[in-house]
Amino acid sequence: MVDVDAQVAAVERSLHEETVDDERSFVQTLSQSYPSPIADVWDAVTSGERIRRWFLPISGDLRLGGRYQLEGNAGGEVLECAPPDDGSAHYRVTWEYGGGVTWLAVRLTAVTDELTTLELEHTSRQSDIPSGFWDQFGPGATGVGWDGGLLGLALHLARGGERNPEALPSWVITDEGRAFYRGAADGWRDAHIAAGAAPDDAARAADATFAFYTGATTTE
Repeated sequence: MVDVDAQVAAVERSLHEETVDDERSFVQTLSQSYPSPIADVWDAVTSGERIRRWFLPISGDLRLGGRYQLEGNAGGEVLECAPPDDGSAHYRVTWEYGGGVTWLAVRLTAVTDELTTLELEHTSRQSDIPSGFWDQFGPGATGVGWDGGLLGLALHLARGGERNPEALPSWVITDEGRAFYRGAADGWRDAHIAAGAAPDDAARAADATFAFYTGATTTE
């Protein structure tokens, strides 16, 4: 069982625009605090053996300058890697998928000895987003996917279990799964509005995102 309301509420979401390589770019940020020491959270997000337990199987050379590949998903290059030191840590990688290149940064901050905040930042140039995709889905298409990752990490750190990607389609259509994706999509709706989107446009994008992830045909 997943406490959907608590998980959705535990994530802070934001969106802003920047110029990257002289192009309009979208920066999406999620953060969540976990009741685990920074060293344990760092190991969970950098160890191939542990990443597969809460996200996806990963192969490659997970160190500075190395390349990685997530099974059936993105690959890229490790651009920065700074292990925990004086209460902080971070890494930055390219996120290469479908012919486009975006950037992912993960930052950890030790709040206490037993509480760590993870911040995930995903930067995408508009030219690397499929035509019409942003207008249809807004930030939710990517953001809700990362919400699922943070949920997987929360369950892993709390229970030590493993995520089974093959079970995800079955969970998505349960009441619990649909409630999670509805809540996450609405969270990105609110971030979209806070970034300047018209409320009606943001709501339509959130509904499209929810339908995209769950196969829903009506707004819930």
